[in-house]
Amino acid sequence: MYRLRVDRLWAIARQHGDTTRHAIYKRTGISQSSAYRVMAGQQQPDLNSILRIAAAYGIAVEELMELIADDAESVPA
Repeated sequence: MYRLRVDRLWAIARQHGDTTRHAIYKRTGISQSSAYRVMAGQQQPDLNSILRIAAAYGIAVEELMELIADDAESVPA
């Protein structure tokens, strides 16, 4: 299973001048409530939201996601 690297998203957002959750949701087009919950680590974004975030900041989805350790062993090499 993968999860969003919120710290990485904050760093990328700041590089683009987005220092608040409000700025992130405005730039990315994801809903305000989703942006607030995602950035607080309370929920994981859906695929559509991840794609919107990556496109808005011009980065690859892989830069935002990390494999959770519990599932690392079950992923084929």
